[in-house]
Amino acid sequence: MSANINNNNTITMVRIYLTEGEAQLKTLVKRLHDWEKLRGLTVFRGITGYGESGEIHGSAIMDLSLNLPIVVEFFDEKQKIETIWQHLNDIIKPGHMVRWDAEINT
Repeated sequence: MSANINNNNTITMVRIYLTEGEAQLKTLVKRLHDWEKLRGLTVFRGITGYGESGEIHGSAIMDLSLNLPIVVEFFDEKQKIETIWQHLNDIIKPGHMVRWDAEINT
């Protein structure tokens, strides 16, 4: 994989914060797979979290309807992520998408 990224092993990581109740995950994953052609991504389901509303979303043994936090994380070359970032900026709520530079192992 490292030979396909770039010569200096620098990539850009992206993390998007959602909740299950937003029903945005399936559309987002399809877009990143089919349109943006990312190498891959991982979706994490959180146990507990809260955001701008201050409402705590969490799970308990008795919960039947879950509205847990969801984190979508992916990386690619900086230039590709910049393009994807612009595409997603209109559909992801402000303050719910972050990015940073990182290095991959070789």
